[in-house]
Formats: sequence, structure tokens, C-alpha cells
Amino acid sequence: QVQLVESGGGLVQPGGSLTLTCTASGVSLDSYAVGWFRQAPEKQREGISCISSTDGDTYHKDSVKGRFTISRDNDKNSVYLQMSSLRPADKAHYYCATLQYCSDWSYGYRGQGTQVTVSS
Repeated sequence: QVQLVESGGGLVQPGGSLTLTCTASGVSLDSYAVGWFRQAPEKQREGISCISSTDGDTYHKDSVKGRFTISRDNDKNSVYLQMSSLRPADKAHYYCATLQYCSDWSYGYRGQGTQVTVSS
């Protein structure tokens, strides 16, 4: 059974940092590109960061570029999203998902997600 489990969300003050972790079982994440998505209430889901399966190339949406960093540890079958300089607009439900390519946000397996709230 394939499972992706996200952790690391929580409440943080504006300007603060969080690191989200996506850990998989039943599937090897190194066979896939992995993306982080987020969805805020009454907003569309958006893919914000992706890391490729082959050369480790990364992509970040403009709204998070310079503040978020995606990385992977194949030995731990995990992908991380380091988030810094968080803003209230970053408040959303975040989840990870497997992709074929970072240029295609159609995902295969996805986790249930973790909530991030940015508030003073």
C-alpha cells in the first residue's frame, strides 16, 4: 500500500520558518519527481515547488521563490520543504505528491497534507 505522509505543519508567526517533511512507504520517491502543493480556503490548489527525479533540479513558484527550498533524501525516502519568511498569505493546507515531471503538475500519489497557519 502506497502512503505519503506529511508532517511539520503548525502555527508560526509572520517571518517565521517551518520545515515540512513528506515520507513515503510502498513507493520509492526517487523514481518520481515530487511536488509540494497547497490549497487555501476558497482558492484553487497550486503547485509551489518541485524536485526532479533525475538530476535534482528544483522549481519554485514565483510567490515562494527565495523563501522556500525543496530537497530530497533518497535514503530516507523523503522530500522536504523548508519555508522561511512566512507570510499570512502562505496559510494553507500543504501536501506532497508524486509527479512524472516537474513540468507537469498532474500528480499520482498524494498525501493527506498538513496545515500551515501564519498568524501573529
